[in-house]
Amino acid sequence: MSKVTVKMMRSAIGFPRDQRATLLGLGLKRINQQRELEDTPAVRGMIFKVKHLVHAEPPKSPERD
Repeated sequence: MSKVTVKMMRSAIGFPRDQRATLLGLGLKRINQQRELEDTPAVRGMIFKVKHLVHAEPPKSPERD
């Protein structure tokens, strides 16, 4: 499977508890922290839920020689 890079851009302070838990589920604890995760439907759903707090780069296509 391909990978997607997720970076936390905003603090979760003042947002609902379930959104803070989603960030922790993605492995993000601090602003500017990045994680490279498998591109699965579950991860995409988590990113969609906190899209206002994170920046996600789409999976990179494999380079061909």
